[in-house]
Amino acid sequence: MNMQIDPAMMAVPAPALPKTLDDTGLNPVMLRDILLKTVFRKSIETTREIAKTVRLTTGLTQQLIDQCRDAGLMQATGTMHAGASAEMGFQLTDAGKARAADALAQSEYYGAMPVPLERYKEQVKAQSVKNVQLTRAKLLRSMGHLILPDNLLDQLGPAVGSGRSVLLYGPPGNGKSSIAEGIRAALGDNIWIPQAIEYAGQVITLYDPIVHTAVDMGEDETGLRKTNHRVDTRYILCKRPTVMTGGELTLDMLDLNYNATARTYQASLQLKSSGGVFIVDDLGRQAEPPQKIINRWIVPMEMGYDILALQSGEKFEVPFDTLVVFSTNYHPNKIFDQAALRRIFFKVLIDGPTQSQFLKIFAMVAKKKKFALNEDALLHLLKKKYPEINNIYANFHGQFLIDQMIAACDFEGLPYRMTPDLVDRAWANLFVEEIDIVH
Repeated sequence: MNMQIDPAMMAVPAPALPKTLDDTGLNPVMLRDILLKTVFRKSIETTREIAKTVRLTTGLTQQLIDQCRDAGLMQATGTMHAGASAEMGFQLTDAGKARAADALAQSEYYGAMPVPLERYKEQVKAQSVKNVQLTRAKLLRSMGHLILPDNLLDQLGPAVGSGRSVLLYGPPGNGKSSIAEGIRAALGDNIWIPQAIEYAGQVITLYDPIVHTAVDMGEDETGLRKTNHRVDTRYILCKRPTVMTGGELTLDMLDLNYNATARTYQASLQLKSSGGVFIVDDLGRQAEPPQKIINRWIVPMEMGYDILALQSGEKFEVPFDTLVVFSTNYHPNKIFDQAALRRIFFKVLIDGPTQSQFLKIFAMVAKKKKFALNEDALLHLLKKKYPEINNIYANFHGQFLIDQMIAACDFEGLPYRMTPDLVDRAWANLFVEEIDIVH
């Protein structure tokens, strides 16, 4: 059965299916060793099972098996597998097991055949985040649940549409993180992510189910994805990725992660975010100072590539195709020098809501939580409580205050209804009174 893919799922050019083993771009020894390691570790026997695991067509997989048989590394089992359309089974010979063990001693990687780095660079260029046509309507759809300042989209739209770096700054609790998530959602389409890439004989795993959300394409009768046999099955169709980090971000997360025990590499967070968004939330709360973090991003943001290093010390270039969104509660002038600010292309202030916007948020939250509002209690909140903090509103206040009042109602057995007394009790938890504590 030859299936066609929904064109909407393939908004970007798909990587072409290798027709020959040479088309994979991989060294014959690497192809052979990954096949042997996979059969050894997974204990699979039929061509279809092996093809599904190494992500090659059954035809190319059979060619590899035949090469291994000719070299005395594999042999037919002499049994037919009825569950796999009466396929012949294959197993490693003693020489094949010895070769697999030797290859595993050099690298524990097995499974999907990697994609050469140079080939991956071509795919990144074809599906660049800078190619996304972002419109006001797309941004509105992704942020329709937020109450935003009138001019925010005027600033945010060109920033995101350019695929350049963006700095969101302003007081805490006003939705910077939610806006950053909305930016990711606005991108909308899908791209192709290889399970692993290869450079200088080293395999670097790239696909990460925590970062990458695979698009369900189903499988055909061979166990491979329904791609009309034209798409390189070493790739997985995914939503444009989002990497979000906060105070836990350290600079070594932006470099290759080498597992000395397994002798394998895992891609850096920046590389995993290729074609998508990298959100650095709560900038200023990391162990490293903000200026140092920005300095690490200067070359990638300006040049469009990043420089990584192998354990041998060899450095090489990888594509950097990521919309970087920094979010901070600090004023930019207090944490960056002017050179760093110049390299962040767009700077957008996310300020607190007006009283009118705050009331809209408050009413939306109350309706969602089935919490009855009361005019006297609202006036008490606006005329008595907010003047205590110079009438400075924040987007999170509505949710926080209503949740506090609901908790009090649940405890006292009261109906969900706003009262001045409940406002006072909720307000007491919104701010901590400045007092001297005697130790």
